[in-house]
Amino acid sequence: MKYLSFLPITLLFCLSGFAQETASAIENPRTTENHNTVTDTVKNKKGEILQEVIVTSNQRKKSVTIGKADIKPMDLPQSVQVITQATLQNQQITTMSDLLKNTNGVYIMGNSGGYQEEIASRGYALGSSNTFKNGVRYFNGMPIDLNGIEKVELLKGSAAILFGNVTAGGILNLITKKPKFEYGADVSVGVGSFDLYKTTFDVYGPIGKSKKIAFRMDGSSSQANSYRLGVRSETKYINPSFLVNFSDKTSLLVEADFNKDHRTADFGAGIINYQLVDLPRSRFVGVSWGYNEAEQASLTSTLKHQLSQNWSINYINSLRYYKTDLFANTRPNNPITSMTLNGDWTRGLQRNQAQDNYLFQDLNAKGTFKTWKFDHQVVFGVDTDTENTTTLASLYKNPNANYSNTYDKINIFTTDLATARNDIPTMDKITLTTAPVKRVGAYVQDLISVNKYIKVLGGIRYSYQDTENNVLTYAVIHPTPNAAKTVISHQYDGAFSPRVGLIVQPNQNQTLFASYSSSFVPNTGLDYTTKESLKPSIINQYELGIKNQLFQDRLFANVTLYQIENNNMAQTSLIDATYKELAGGTKSKGVEIDLVANPVKGLSILGGYSFTEIKYTSSNIYIVGSQILYMPKNTANLNFNYTFSEGKLKGLNLGLINSYVGVRAAGRYTNLTTPSDPRKPVQLPEYFQSDATIAYKYNQITFRAKMSNIFNTMSYNVHDDNSVNPIAPTNYSLTMNYSF
Repeated sequence: MKYLSFLPITLLFCLSGFAQETASAIENPRTTENHNTVTDTVKNKKGEILQEVIVTSNQRKKSVTIGKADIKPMDLPQSVQVITQATLQNQQITTMSDLLKNTNGVYIMGNSGGYQEEIASRGYALGSSNTFKNGVRYFNGMPIDLNGIEKVELLKGSAAILFGNVTAGGILNLITKKPKFEYGADVSVGVGSFDLYKTTFDVYGPIGKSKKIAFRMDGSSSQANSYRLGVRSETKYINPSFLVNFSDKTSLLVEADFNKDHRTADFGAGIINYQLVDLPRSRFVGVSWGYNEAEQASLTSTLKHQLSQNWSINYINSLRYYKTDLFANTRPNNPITSMTLNGDWTRGLQRNQAQDNYLFQDLNAKGTFKTWKFDHQVVFGVDTDTENTTTLASLYKNPNANYSNTYDKINIFTTDLATARNDIPTMDKITLTTAPVKRVGAYVQDLISVNKYIKVLGGIRYSYQDTENNVLTYAVIHPTPNAAKTVISHQYDGAFSPRVGLIVQPNQNQTLFASYSSSFVPNTGLDYTTKESLKPSIINQYELGIKNQLFQDRLFANVTLYQIENNNMAQTSLIDATYKELAGGTKSKGVEIDLVANPVKGLSILGGYSFTEIKYTSSNIYIVGSQILYMPKNTANLNFNYTFSEGKLKGLNLGLINSYVGVRAAGRYTNLTTPSDPRKPVQLPEYFQSDATIAYKYNQITFRAKMSNIFNTMSYNVHDDNSVNPIAPTNYSLTMNYSF
């Protein structure tokens, strides 16, 4: 824990509580989430800002978009965090790793192949089912471009009642920039370490003289080498949107989104005898031509109509597709015998091509009414998801090596890759998997104000899911001929997800809350006992917390305690490994302390600490009481930002970003049924990282610079026990932005 020396400062601030919104900025206090509200600042004819408002105060009192019901954070019986545009801009955030330096309890758990930043919260992985863009599920198996993001919402804990089939840890919602009814634009060019070149643009304004139609178009293009020699990347992103205000009560927002990413697949150097390999951080040992190419496009329309002063309806229709193509070497430790103690590695090849088509629709109504002396804030609706994923897997069968998946052999310590094998051979198709999924759900939620001190949040959702798996195994010619075969399985899951929460507000600046919620996770495979589709696992969540807004909204703070239980987790049957059984259990518990402070004009402080412990409570395979892998028990952050608003230094902005990630373990547990299994966890060291930013605005030009990993801290992100990637060393970026 040698890096925890800065935590006493964090905890000193936390004595006043925990915070939920991030950073200070200049923003119009009239701004809301409505489509037809577009003004961001109050300016004079020279473009000078006339009014300054602390955005933590403004954001703290706003409802969270992902919550659907327009419930303010102080009235929600769960932890909420919002990363504002001010923070994204001041910290010059470009990756999810940068973004999550402002959160705790939410962190990067791995980085498979260098192309996927794997996110976890409260001990649970947040996959694509838990990642949203503008309230619609978003594929997070590729790098997420944050150039077009206006703000980020994190709803920790359960969100199953509103969305269904989401992991217990929480959900992440990326909100893109919206059209405006005032003309504006900016462009930027940037350079950085490892031959980074990046350009961005953003243009917006009204269409026609009626001021009823507005547009926005932003995008970016970047290319770079890497601190890993031989690794390259190229990314393109564009995000056009249109807003039509048919009347004061009806609006339509249409948003498109396209992201394409091409980069060298880099699975790291692997491990030897379940120990980290001492290689230079720059050494790349994969095939030079290997790549991962991914693209994703979506089109979302959101129709809003105000039925009356108290009631409105909202309809979202979204189409999305993605496709990926991974063609590279297999992972260094797959199988475990592929690398010997002296560093000799028999490299194989893999190719996985996937394509997904996704349709989402949500119709909901929300409103307020009164029964007797009780005030109600209700939302109810129905939603549907239709998704079809097709995956083609291929392997290399070397005719000169008994048709095994053997490309060549190198030594990771000594081989010069320039002399290694470099041709691209023909691959053999192995399996074609088609997995259509259909989901439908109905939900209702009501926030009841009993009096000015007590509120109750209650609701329930029913979700039904139909999952089909169609696996075609191609005919094998070598080494043992056999015919092609197809296996089709069908699974039907349905479950109720209730939620109830108690909110006690002794005054308008303090909230105490307690909540319970339940969610379900569909399971694949057949039950050994019934020989029928395995039932879903039910996950129960409990949360206690206190929220505070103090010193005239200059300090927001919260402390949250939680426990998440999965008492019927699916595991492989010990009697017949072709079947499964609900024979496992896990428990996650922890505490989160967060704060945002604006003690003086121009200064914002963001800090926090989280403790998470997730263990097996029962298992027929794994050691009961052992810690789940990849999840650090301790994370913390303490970030400062100061803007000079007057004097000779007016326009100067300085920032310092500090983050801590505790000890973790990666890899696999030893299987209890096979004590001789050599697999064991890989221990990853704790690390503390500091970044510094500086920016200066002069008239319409802004210069920005960032130094990341100032102290050149060394650590790793690990996927399973076979994709071990070091974090980036000290690096810089420089950007010039022009606004007009």
